[in-house]
Amino acid sequence: MAQFLQIITALNWLSLLDIALVTYVFYKAIILIRGTRAEQLVKGLAVLLITTVVSGQIGLHTFHWLLRNTMAIGLVAIAILFQPELRRALETLGRGKIFTRSSYLYADKDFELMLDELIKAVQVLVKKRLGALIVLERETGLNELIETGIYIDGQVTAELLINIFLPRSPLHDGAVIVRGSRMMAAGCYLPLTENPNLSTELGTRHRAALGVSEQSDAVAIVVSEETGVVSITNNGKLTRYLDEKTLKQLLINLCKPPAQNQSFWQWRSN
Repeated sequence: MAQFLQIITALNWLSLLDIALVTYVFYKAIILIRGTRAEQLVKGLAVLLITTVVSGQIGLHTFHWLLRNTMAIGLVAIAILFQPELRRALETLGRGKIFTRSSYLYADKDFELMLDELIKAVQVLVKKRLGALIVLERETGLNELIETGIYIDGQVTAELLINIFLPRSPLHDGAVIVRGSRMMAAGCYLPLTENPNLSTELGTRHRAALGVSEQSDAVAIVVSEETGVVSITNNGKLTRYLDEKTLKQLLINLCKPPAQNQSFWQWRSN
């Protein structure tokens, strides 16, 4: 009897764990697709699924057969329709600490120097009302985006950033991508956000900044050409109306290399 109770208790714990895992997966899936075009696709699939079940229950055999075969074909189409979301999900899994890239972790001194130059550049850009888009690479590599621009691989300096975003500069319309303390490329093309609920007052720079933060863990800084407002995007979220102090603190919180033990890949490389 005691052994039977132990088995029942073990099954209950396993059931609770199973429910918790499924709930967590569904929660993360909802967070992943919220505010994107995939949200509308999921609603459409839900309507088809409910209609298929109901039509079978009430005896609409021909209609049920048609919907059932449509759903079967739809399973193949899901991988195509949800390609951006599936890619984001896999990238999120790959951002675990065990996969931390050594190119992302740089010395505190290098980070502070880069941050000081970046803040100085943003101050001048705001004062002169020069539009700018600066992307800070973190763990997700941005080589595909770097290849769309002009390769630089130079030290981040305020003077270089300001000159890139001058109106007559051939690179001012694209984005600057920064890796560590190096400016890798300028004039880069970024993917635009798929969020259909954005305000119409947000221009292409803001939509590109949101797009790159949706498809990677990069942090993007936007200076509005029209208003001089400074914004930052991270994980598909836009934070606007930042002053110098707030911007600096956000960048420290998001981008400063954590003081922690080496990752598995760093240990293997030593």
